[in-house]
Amino acid sequence: MLDQPIASRPSETDAAQGPAVVRFAGDSGDGIQTLGSEFTKSSALSGHGFMTFPDFPAEIRAPAGTTFGVSAFQIQIGGDRVKTHGDAVDVLVALNPAALKTNLAALRPGGLLIADRDAFAKRGLEKAGYAANPLEDGSLDGFRLEAIEISRLTREAALPEGVTKKEAETARNFWALGLVYWMFSQDRAPTAAWLKSKFAKRPEIAAANMAAMDAGHTYGDVTDMAPPPRLRVVTPSSPRPGTYRTLTGIDGMVLGLAAASALSGLRLHYCSYPITPASAILHGLAKLGGDGVATFQAEDEIAAATAAIGASFAGGLGVTGTSGPGMALKAEALGLATAAELPLIVIDVQRAGPSTGMPTKVEQADLNLALHGRHGEAPLPVFAASGPGDSFETVIEAARTAVTYMTPVIVLSDAYTANAAEPWRLPDVDALADIAVDRDIDPEGFHPFRRDAETLSRSWAVPGMTGLAHRLGGIERSSGSGHISYDPDNHQEMTDLRAAKLTRIQAALPPAKVTAGADAGRVLALGWGSTQGALKTAVEDLAAEGHAVGHLHLRHLSPLPRGLAEIFALYDRVVVAELNSGQLRAHLQGLFPHVSFRGLNKITGQPFTVAEIDAALREDLS
Repeated sequence: MLDQPIASRPSETDAAQGPAVVRFAGDSGDGIQTLGSEFTKSSALSGHGFMTFPDFPAEIRAPAGTTFGVSAFQIQIGGDRVKTHGDAVDVLVALNPAALKTNLAALRPGGLLIADRDAFAKRGLEKAGYAANPLEDGSLDGFRLEAIEISRLTREAALPEGVTKKEAETARNFWALGLVYWMFSQDRAPTAAWLKSKFAKRPEIAAANMAAMDAGHTYGDVTDMAPPPRLRVVTPSSPRPGTYRTLTGIDGMVLGLAAASALSGLRLHYCSYPITPASAILHGLAKLGGDGVATFQAEDEIAAATAAIGASFAGGLGVTGTSGPGMALKAEALGLATAAELPLIVIDVQRAGPSTGMPTKVEQADLNLALHGRHGEAPLPVFAASGPGDSFETVIEAARTAVTYMTPVIVLSDAYTANAAEPWRLPDVDALADIAVDRDIDPEGFHPFRRDAETLSRSWAVPGMTGLAHRLGGIERSSGSGHISYDPDNHQEMTDLRAAKLTRIQAALPPAKVTAGADAGRVLALGWGSTQGALKTAVEDLAAEGHAVGHLHLRHLSPLPRGLAEIFALYDRVVVAELNSGQLRAHLQGLFPHVSFRGLNKITGQPFTVAEIDAALREDLS
């Protein structure tokens, strides 16, 4: 298998089917992300399972030709077992020397390297830091090198369409795409249709790009440039019947929030301040239109959070989203929403920090902030989405919890899940349970903090309801009447009550469950968020070899699901894999001091590979 370097590697003549990993790389102005998106769309239409990994710089436009400005897009295509973007790359397309230098390490030995020979001139080599041309000095002998004059061939194909020389040269990404389409027998028609729509007002640009794509396709046909033999027939997927679309984590959040509005009948107010990568949620919701969703771009993070609280006070469903340092600025508002007992959803699309850090790179280092980053005793639910499709379900569950228990809920995503794409089966809308909102409040003897016996939630009276006038704020209040209270015993009672809400939520959530591998044995691999694909793949492969290893993935980080202690007792050791220095492991060790936890941690701005997890788990299994 491609993701198992420890296992024996198939030979070049091995005709076994398997997934293929393709990586495109070039300057950030080369349209690499567009190229990747179109290849993803074509792969989906070809019936492949897939997972993508856009890997781009934070700078809007770093100096052209430098390693800082390299943009890459990786995709793994294959059957139903594809759960990650793949470890070792089978086919690398490098459009300039900097792209080669920063991405060559990802290419497996003997892998196919396609390079634009025209870009490897003296100036480009100097910008990338090459003392000699790697296409000519023998340093790439361990790979199958195809150095092609892509720029020249693109110009020859595109210039007859009536574009300028510069416009013709920008089409070289589509020349490369056409070649890769030919290699994997994929259809160019959807990309051609997209180009005609995208450049409807500049038909000559659309024609130039299509000509370049056709030229690349023809080049592959004429030269018979095939992928390695074992990739010539990539395993197709066998999806369940239904209608599918390509979904990113951001798409999942956007659609999930819109669904929460429809299921609750509440007008959703998304209030945020622009910050990467969470900004895309605001963009996605703004494009939806309709009456159920309103968007508001605030002047700062604090204003965004408090505006969302105001929306909930007025009877809507307030949601705010952020990333990186923006989460720290939400802390005061989270305390207010907890004290006021108003529903609020706070989405944190984590990125590598601290401070500005690496805004487009993945990290799971906001967990401590989500669990503990508030003044006073302010416990609240924290959920984490494990992938694009799970993002849809997680935000609906967060909305249901926020409304049912009248509490803020934090939803954690990250830069990997937000930007990665996978096939997603459209849910049966009729099967989604409504989110109940009780506005049937008797004005007789009304007290704003009279509580539901099961959920401990207070009545959600909103302005304008006859006889339900009340005062609400951050000052401590009497547990029943809501009047301001500094009574010591009442503060103890309110503090205990806010904590008890989490106990009620825990009782209502599903218990912990091992979802892959052995139900008991040597090692339990535990993770949360975007590590799910790599963990599950590694555990399934090890279990297939006969190892007693299981996988448990947490969506609910606060409160933790019931039954964890019983599951931990079934394994000799629990390995906690996370993209931070061990925040969840430390949290669990405090709660379960008798369990043997080991941390598997990575803080490089890159997601785990399957091989890294495989190697770590084998250490514990040996």
